[in-house]
Formats: sequence, structure tokens, C-alpha cells
Amino acid sequence: METGTIVWQPSAERIEASNYTAFLRAAEKRTGKSFPGYADLHAWSIEDIGGFWDLVWDFCGVIGDKGERQTTGELEMPGTRFFPDARMSFAENLMRGSGDGEAMIFRGEDKVELRVTYADLHALVSKFRQFLEELGVESGDRVAAMIPNMPETIIGMLAANSLGAVWSSCSPDFGENGVLDRFGQIEPKVLIACDGYWYNGKKIEVAGKLAAVSEKLTTVTKVVVVDYLGQSAEVASGIPKAITFSEAIAGRPATPVEFVRLPFDHPLYILFSSGTTGVPKCIVHGQGGTLLQHLKEQNILLNIGKGSRLFYFTTCGWMMWNWLASGLASEATLMLYDGSPFYPDARALWKYAEDERFTFFGTSAKYIDAVRNSGLRPKEEFDLSAVETITSTGSPLAPENFRFVYDAVKADIHLASISGGTDIVSCFVGGVPTYPVRVGEIQGAGLGMAVEVWDDEGKPVTGEKGELVCVKPFASMPIGFWNDPDGAKYHGAYFDRFDGVWCHGDFAEWTENGGMIIHGRSDATLNPGGVRIGTAEIYNQVEQMAEIEEAICIGQDWEGDTRVVLFVRLAPGVELDEELAKRIRTRIRTGASPRHVPAKIIAVADIPRTKSGKITELAVRDVVHGRTVKNKEALANPEALDLFADIAELKS
Repeated sequence: METGTIVWQPSAERIEASNYTAFLRAAEKRTGKSFPGYADLHAWSIEDIGGFWDLVWDFCGVIGDKGERQTTGELEMPGTRFFPDARMSFAENLMRGSGDGEAMIFRGEDKVELRVTYADLHALVSKFRQFLEELGVESGDRVAAMIPNMPETIIGMLAANSLGAVWSSCSPDFGENGVLDRFGQIEPKVLIACDGYWYNGKKIEVAGKLAAVSEKLTTVTKVVVVDYLGQSAEVASGIPKAITFSEAIAGRPATPVEFVRLPFDHPLYILFSSGTTGVPKCIVHGQGGTLLQHLKEQNILLNIGKGSRLFYFTTCGWMMWNWLASGLASEATLMLYDGSPFYPDARALWKYAEDERFTFFGTSAKYIDAVRNSGLRPKEEFDLSAVETITSTGSPLAPENFRFVYDAVKADIHLASISGGTDIVSCFVGGVPTYPVRVGEIQGAGLGMAVEVWDDEGKPVTGEKGELVCVKPFASMPIGFWNDPDGAKYHGAYFDRFDGVWCHGDFAEWTENGGMIIHGRSDATLNPGGVRIGTAEIYNQVEQMAEIEEAICIGQDWEGDTRVVLFVRLAPGVELDEELAKRIRTRIRTGASPRHVPAKIIAVADIPRTKSGKITELAVRDVVHGRTVKNKEALANPEALDLFADIAELKS
């Protein structure tokens, strides 16, 4: 099947029963207009921007005082504020569930399993909130966490936010400098951390790192150690200002949680850029925009609601954790997982999905590719009848992996490739509930997102590649960067390329079907002979070859031009000989174009990745050119960079 081939079509019954259809009818009733299809509703959502987000608030039942105004003044970027008179609490909206229903289920590989009801959640948030309040935590203070994706992480975030504090998290596998590069900039008052974690069946201790980090974060008044390995008391005893989570909540009554209602744009999260080209940027997201955007994506477009069992494989250093947490606002049960998705083997997450009856399975494109390469065919071993939707993000989903999902996972399923980023803590493009799924394509722009593709002259284009831009304001724009009082860094990150237009940094293309293809990051785009080509197009070809496990491609400055260099990690027992190199080049030439064919193909033992699993083309390019990689702490395997230094083949 070629790119653009339809592999799935939603049934009329599925569309009719969806939250999307209910929202469409609510929009027709409110506006007095008719919206025959998604394109018509989308057009309204970016024409009447204030009216659209106002309806999202009402349809999703947001708790709080909306106020009189939908937006401030002229709609411009940056500068537009949504619901400037509103007062609300993010935590209050996430804690609307009650009783014995399951709020969260957690698995830490095969070592730990926990179940948390809504009643449990309210009690634990109440107790931990009281502890934070006694420490003097108040509106605007930062609470940081170096912790896995486990229930205490959600509890800590909700307790902090109920007081108006700002939450920021990273994964416990970050090195000491990686943690300090992030949290050192935002000066937290409280640090929450685990006593260690499990990965690939092994116990990973963090006591030494935690002690060093807490000593250097001089603004931290208390360290809270969460028990995971059974060593929290021991770890806390070695840190002067530490207490265990159990001690922090002990003896406290489970009183009703008090929520501080604050402005729509009150800071909720501080997220960090990957940081592979310097100290990570601290991106500040507001509570109201984050909530409305996530409700729109989850409740309206992806049909997540009460009774949904929502899984996303993520760490707390990736924005998909923040996205997952918001599922509580739709009263979904959060399915949390920590550890290797391949422990003890590739069946781990599919067994979890079967046991707990996932309705929504969220993961990365790389995970789907790895499952395919493992030879596992999940549908032949597991009952996945409850799963209605699979989403994929983190990098473009290759065409062969669209085919794999429908062939080997489930034939009747909505596979939504989605794309956005930490910058907007959400998506620009993703699943459309009424559209067919086509091989290699993202279905369309999200409601309220005025997404276009522009050429170098700033003109919209279809059927050719260009910069992904958003030409009108949207609710989840960052409220700014931390320590950027005049907004210069924020403006420079998104608005320097095209004045007043958000330039996201993705190299993209609208197809003739109305779908989108992401060809890779535009800052990593190759430019041989002055023609821009996307690295994803090369990966889509070579990673279909059984001999190649994965690849990374860069442009090397050479003789006044750029030449394409392809590094490949080969399957066990495979050698890169002339015959294989020829087949690689032929595959790329016929599947992409002659412009994509690499001048050099080099085998490497490993490929560097960020903590969230993304390959690091810019870091590899810097190493190849003899430039210093400024923040190796952002990488999961920084030692892999050494493989790309001083390669003899790249000197001729």
C-alpha cells in the first residue's frame, strides 16, 4: 500500500455516538449555522476563535467562573489572552470524580502494582496539600519532582496546584547536571523524588544523585522521598532536609480539598525543551489554556470520557505525561506504567492492555516500530477488543507501521498519528473522528488550530514542503519563558521567522487528501544543492529494510555545499558491505528521490537519543563538525555521541 491509501474508515454508528458529534450539534445550536463536515466546523473554530473556546468550556463542563470576556482586544501573537476575567483551579477540574471508581492503576514493570480510587485520590491530595501548606507553599511557588510516572506524581501535582503552586517534573534517569540545568533555573521550594526505580528488571538507586541535587538546589526547603524500591526511609535519612512521603501525610485528616481559584493564565506547568543545543528553555504553560486544549483533544476529538481507560507510555520528562494527567478532567481512569516497555519482552504493554481493558493506547512511533521489528503480532496473543484508539507521536509514524497496526494489532481501530510538542503541551495536527485513516498521513488540524504550511516567502502551499505555522492565536500558547521578563526569548523562539505567526520548526506538507506529512524538524532539514529535504523521508525507506534496526541522517558541510550522511545501526549479524550500501541507495532513490540518496553510509553501534526517545540529529551534526554538544545530560545515552567523532570516512 502506498502513502495516502485508506486503511480504516470510522463507521456511521461510531461517528454518531461520539462526543465529537455532540459537540458539533452544540456548535450548530449556539451559532445557528450548519456544519456538514469536520472541515466546516474547523473553519468556524478558527474564524470565531473566542466563541469556539467558549463553547469548549461549556461543553466540557469546566468548573470555575468564566468571566465576561472571551479574549483581550485584537487577536494577535504573541499577546492575545483568553478569558482574562476567569477564575478557576486546574486541580479542581481534574478531581471531579468521586467514590469507589478507579482513578489510577499503576504498574512498575512486574515489581509493583497499585490501584487508586477517586476517594483515595481525594484523601491523598488533601493530606499532601496540608503538608505543603505547612511548609509555606503558596501561589506561584515552584514544586519540582524527579520521579517516575506513578500515582504519587499525580497526587503531588494536584496538591501543589490546589494551592496555586507551579509544577515541574523530570524523569529520575536524568543525570545530576541534567536535573540541575532544569530545576536550578526555576528555584523550587519543594523537591519530590523517588527512592529509586526499576528498569529492565533491575533496581536503579538514586540516593547519591538525589543528595547531590538537593544540596545544590539551595531554594529547596524540604525533600519528599516517595517509596518505590522500599528504601525511602533509608534514602531520606541520608539527606538533611528530607522526609518520606508516608511521613509527610501521616496523621493528617482526609478533609475536603480546598482549591485556590486563580486567573486563567496563572502558571500551571514549567516544561523544558530537550536542551541538546544548550541549557533547556523553561516553557511556562497556563492552567486554563492547558485544560481547555486537553479537553478539546481528549474529550471532543478522541472520545475520552467517563469509563475510558486511558494509557500513554511516557515518562515525567515528556509532555505526554502532562497530557495523560488531564484525562482525569474527563473522569477517565489513568493507566500508569513505569519501566521498560520491553520487560520481560515485547508483550509487556499488550498484556497490561488486555488485563486492564485499555480503551485508549498511546505510545511513540519508535515503540510501534520496535514491536514490528520484534516479530510480535499482538492480536494473535491478546484480547484487544476494548481498545478503540491508538495514538502515536514523538516522531513521524512510518507508512509501514500504519500497515503493521492494522495487520498485526487490530483491524477496526482508530490509529491517530498526532504531532505538536512541549512548546504547546498539546497538538497542532492529529486524529479527526470522521475522516479515514490513510497510510503515512496525519488526518488533519485540530479544532481551533489555524495550521498552514508556508514556503520561504511566507505563502501558504499545498502539495509541497514548507514550514508548519499557526496563523491565529490558540488557548495553549505558552504564557512565556521563565526568567524572560521582556519576552525576547519567547518571541525569538517562535515569531522571528514570520512576524506575528507561530513558526513551529517542523518541515511539513499538506497532501491532496487534506492530510499532513511531517518530514522532520526544519532545523535538521537537509539542504544538498540548495534543495530542502526531510530526514523522515529517508528513515521511512531504510527502516523498512530488515538489515537496519534504525538510522540517523545529517547534513555535513562539504566543499561549499551540504552532503547527506546516513548512519545506520544494523541488525545482529549484518555487515555493511558494498552490496547492502547499494541496496540502501537504490531503496532511497526509488522510494524518495535522487536528492535523498546519501553521499556516505556509515555503520554505527548505537544512536543517541533524548530522554523521551527522540533521535538527536543536531547533536550528531555538532559532533561530526567538531563542535561541542552543550548539554549531554539531556541524552539517555550520551556515550553514543563518541561514535560519531573523528570518523575517517567523513574526511574525504
